[in-house]
Amino acid sequence: MAYGWRGVVGMVSPTYRVGNLEEFVRLLPEGIGVIPLHGGAVRGGTEAELRRALEVAEEQVALLADLGVDLITVDGAPPFMLQGYRGADEAVARLEKKHGKPVLATHTSHLEAFQVLGVRRIAGVTYFPNDLNRKFGQFFAEAGYEVAAMEGYPTAFTDAGKIPPEEIYAFAKRVFQQVGGADCVYMMGAGWHPTPIVAMLERDLGVPVVAALPAKMRAVLKRLGVQHTYQGCGRLLELT
Repeated sequence: MAYGWRGVVGMVSPTYRVGNLEEFVRLLPEGIGVIPLHGGAVRGGTEAELRRALEVAEEQVALLADLGVDLITVDGAPPFMLQGYRGADEAVARLEKKHGKPVLATHTSHLEAFQVLGVRRIAGVTYFPNDLNRKFGQFFAEAGYEVAAMEGYPTAFTDAGKIPPEEIYAFAKRVFQQVGGADCVYMMGAGWHPTPIVAMLERDLGVPVVAALPAKMRAVLKRLGVQHTYQGCGRLLELT
């Protein structure tokens, strides 16, 4: 049977990290194809790189549109969030209008996850420095959410993928408890890999967890019109 008979996703990544693509493909239901492209604009995680990433990504979006994919995902929430809430949505609209294809930005999948889970107050954790985290928190405040925390795990951007899941669990739990709880734990960034501990953290804290991969997967399946449910990946994917 040919690949992509249920839809083809073009995936634009701003980094050259390993893990994100592999995890995404592993979770995809049968019949969905992927064409991945890497812009490579973001290597050190600096604000200057993040702001330039959308400019670089547009070249990949144009190529994927020419290839005739059904959906284009532009990964990396920070490049959009740094445009501000309205600016982020305007950037997506410009890409869709110019290239004639639906574009799913990471921030969009996160906001949709909050909506379906009924989230209003978020306790956020990232692996970015707190000067950037304040700007990410402002993005969500502009979107109408109460940001109880947006705290960065102390690591180099290039080492985010090396953080053990159990340390992500402990960090997220500590931040959540320090702020007196929230409607969800928000784990920003595709560079680390919290999926193995999402369901466990949800059980222990009694609230849902919104992480990059499950949020992206749910949004992709919704746009492709594919029904598929998961077990052990957290509450969000159990609702698809």
